[in-house]
Amino acid sequence: MAPLFNWWGKEGHRGTPVVVKMENPNWSMLELEGPSEDDFLISDPSVRPRDKGRGKNAKQLTWVLLLKAHRAAGCLTSIAPALFGLASAVKRRVASGRTDVDADHDNEIGGGRAKENPTVKNRFYSCIKMFLWLSVLLLLFEVTAYFKGWHFGTPHLQLDYVWLTSFGVKDFFHWFYSRWVLIRVEYIAPALQFLANACIVLFLIQSLDRLILCLGCFWIRFKKIKPVPKEGAVDLESGEKNFFPMVLVQIPMCNEREVYHQSIAAVCNLDWPKDKLLIQVLDDSDDPTTQVLIKEEVEKWQQEGANILYRHRVLRQGYKAGNLKSAMNCSYVKDYEFVAIFDADFQPTPDFLKRTVPHFKDNEELGLVQARWSFVNKDENLLTRLQNINLAFHFEVEQQVNGIFINFFGFNGTAGVWRIKALEEAGGWLERTTVEDMDIAVRAHLHGWKFIFLNDVECQCELPESYEAYRKQQHRWHSGPMQLFRLCLPDIIQAKIGMGMKFNLIFLFFLLRKLILPFYSFTLFCIILPMTMFVPEAELPAWVVCYIPATMSFLNILPAPKSFPFIVPYLLFENTMSVTKFNAMISGLFQLGSAYEWVVTKKSGRSSEGDLVSLVHKEPKHQKTASAPDLEEIQRQEQKAASEKKKKKHNRIYMKELALAFLLLTASVRSLLSAQGIHFYFLLFQGISFLLVGLDLIGEQVD
Repeated sequence: MAPLFNWWGKEGHRGTPVVVKMENPNWSMLELEGPSEDDFLISDPSVRPRDKGRGKNAKQLTWVLLLKAHRAAGCLTSIAPALFGLASAVKRRVASGRTDVDADHDNEIGGGRAKENPTVKNRFYSCIKMFLWLSVLLLLFEVTAYFKGWHFGTPHLQLDYVWLTSFGVKDFFHWFYSRWVLIRVEYIAPALQFLANACIVLFLIQSLDRLILCLGCFWIRFKKIKPVPKEGAVDLESGEKNFFPMVLVQIPMCNEREVYHQSIAAVCNLDWPKDKLLIQVLDDSDDPTTQVLIKEEVEKWQQEGANILYRHRVLRQGYKAGNLKSAMNCSYVKDYEFVAIFDADFQPTPDFLKRTVPHFKDNEELGLVQARWSFVNKDENLLTRLQNINLAFHFEVEQQVNGIFINFFGFNGTAGVWRIKALEEAGGWLERTTVEDMDIAVRAHLHGWKFIFLNDVECQCELPESYEAYRKQQHRWHSGPMQLFRLCLPDIIQAKIGMGMKFNLIFLFFLLRKLILPFYSFTLFCIILPMTMFVPEAELPAWVVCYIPATMSFLNILPAPKSFPFIVPYLLFENTMSVTKFNAMISGLFQLGSAYEWVVTKKSGRSSEGDLVSLVHKEPKHQKTASAPDLEEIQRQEQKAASEKKKKKHNRIYMKELALAFLLLTASVRSLLSAQGIHFYFLLFQGISFLLVGLDLIGEQVD
């Protein structure tokens, strides 16, 4: 029962005791969250309702104000420990002295290490350093000129220059700054303004494309449009077996020690007739211990009655594409009509095949059914939350709209079912790029095959929790499409498809969304904007800096409304990632060495509560155990690997991001001289964002 206490009224209540009930029985002054004004309810029947609404008693208001002041003080006191922790983390990062340049030898690259010319590799970083030192030098000149009262503009610049040439140079610095202003006005500003205008046009085109996609998604929701399988397919409720074709399931993996057991267990529990299903575990691991563990897991499920095979390549060439190509060359594959592909960290639900395969019935033009991804660790840290925003928009807007209206989208590489005939007609898996999934999708589309995206069918997987892993993943995802564009452009032009399909592939699919987006994001917001602070004759309007990016970020966050509080960090982080994406795009477009680099994304093996709930009640009856010598060898290898992993697991300092952080922060200081409010705040917060990412203070925190 809620505690009661007497509150003796004053003159207005003639000394009558009024009982006040506190609705929060556990409230105390030491808690951050206390009762609000409405928590004090006067239960005296003599007090009329109009008296309650007329005003609050002085003591009552005093208590409320004290509670709010206590809550505000609690928030303020938490700032100091947070700043202290941040400073300590920065000190550890700097003291460790480990940078992204030192990380090359630690990369686990399937099939061998990628070799790259160091000169080519550091060229991009050298350009950024040049801009940085130039901006610092210009800032010194601008600050000195500002405090001396020199505000040179175009109208009186010529008079000042004539005065200098006529009467001699009395102040070298004055003369030098005058010459700089003249060069800036006559030569630098026009070129910079032209580049800025070109990027603004690209920015508007890309924003229009994104707006159209969002309108298409709204129309799909409003009309409740979604792909429906043909009549006579599998009835999920009655379990009627009307359409159970032969399905091959493939799980490609490489050194996936943390997650292999989850994916194998999930696939072995798919609700499909055992005589119609074959599972291939395609293990490309080069670690002997991992090979033994995965093979033991496969044998365990074989004893449980699962139709599952273990395959390991001797010649590990071509990364994932080579692995899949080798598996498709098996003689027994000709007996199967469809193939479902799941990466090692994906956990399909038991009804996955029943919800995807029926769409192929009586639809001979359908080549692919793609399911949506969901993430077990989307709330793990700030990095995973921001990734969830990006991928939620990708699936619910981009993939769904393209699937509904044009029957084409890029295959996501996993959680999809292919018609094997479509793969064969498209030429099969090729090892020519690091985006074999996009490659096979484009070639199948050129052969007339249609795709379906199922937004209501989800397959759980894991997001990278460290910035290092996410950075490597994004580099591969953005360099591969440019490689593929170079290779596929002649085939697209010569293909016997409509002009609309060619326009969609060349301009929208490749140029606009894979090339233009990272180009203008990096150039406009990370180079042109800070340079306009030192060349004020070239301008970027406020609507380019603030209003349109904020609108686009709001549209991006609509598919994940719970992430709305992270809209500002999302905008800043996307601009920060433009450095990696731009670098990857250039590498793929010009075939640099890093374009062929394949780094296996690190997993932690997380699974949500109830992911594999059906497995909890289904313990294996017989488990094959290894012999004593094997167990000792496995334990020894595991201890050695854990020791090496413990030594290597640490955060790094990323030099490109740090260089751009100093460039942006320097430009923000310069913007104070010209009193540009919006530009100053954008440059300041964007510089802080680059600084946090450069010090690896986002994502997984390790010592």
